[in-house]
Amino acid sequence: MTLLPTPAKALPPPRPRARFRLRKQALVGWGFAGPFVAVFGLVFLAPIGYALYLSLFRDRLIGGNSFVGTDNYRQALTDPQFWEGLARVGLFLAVQVPIMLGIALLVALAIDSGRLYGKAFFRISIFLPYAVPAVVASLMWGFIYGTRFGLVGNINDAFGVTLPDPLSPSLVLASIGNIVTWEFVGYNMLIFYSALKVVPRSLYEAAAIDGAGEWRVVTAVKLPAIRSALVIATIFSVIGSFQLFNEPSILQKLAPNAITSDFTPNLYTYSLSFSGQQHNYAATVAIVMGVITAIIAYTVQLRGMRKG
Repeated sequence: MTLLPTPAKALPPPRPRARFRLRKQALVGWGFAGPFVAVFGLVFLAPIGYALYLSLFRDRLIGGNSFVGTDNYRQALTDPQFWEGLARVGLFLAVQVPIMLGIALLVALAIDSGRLYGKAFFRISIFLPYAVPAVVASLMWGFIYGTRFGLVGNINDAFGVTLPDPLSPSLVLASIGNIVTWEFVGYNMLIFYSALKVVPRSLYEAAAIDGAGEWRVVTAVKLPAIRSALVIATIFSVIGSFQLFNEPSILQKLAPNAITSDFTPNLYTYSLSFSGQQHNYAATVAIVMGVITAIIAYTVQLRGMRKG
């Protein structure tokens, strides 16, 4: 004799008081999340939506602003000026970011080692350039780079030498990289140092018991422990490199022959929008650049978080 399963009893509908309590809890939750959702939609989603809308139109001499579909995107993907600027920031990213993060990591390890005398002074002095606005830093370094009015020119006159012009077409990208490195080494150092401070000291004690030296502790304990911080700093640096704008924009007045209007994609977008009055195409270039940046940053995140 087989027993048939007893059908599940339907749950009684919630009482009016229970429904009121659930609705009140939902309203309280939206009361906390509502301001963030409103600001997020206003300052993030709305500009992206408007840029997408602009990218689908083109301002013509005859007919005014007309719908062109994906024509602007096809033009952007075949635009040599855009790709030259993208290749330039790609080279900047490949060279400057490893140097900057390497210096920041070395400084963080030195301060965390406990063997550096006056580590509080070094920590604040290395972080201090991050507090200088990018515009001020670019103006300051532009004066230092000047061969006629700046430090380089003064050295040439004082010692009778001819130093290479840092703002020449062949060196200007490296000069910008020096400014960005000076600005953000302290910021990344603080990220690494904060991650090192939360590493359990028991790991160091266990490594010492096993006879591990300082270098072995760094490679086998400290670096794996701050892997997430390394990935985060790398992602921020990748995004910052593709957003390169302030430094070349300020230095363009000092080196107009070396820094053109399409020196970086962001500078190219700015020139299209405010100098060329091509708002629709500028929005298209900005969206394409945003997609490329998001793809590369996400790829870095996946590779960085992948377990070895």
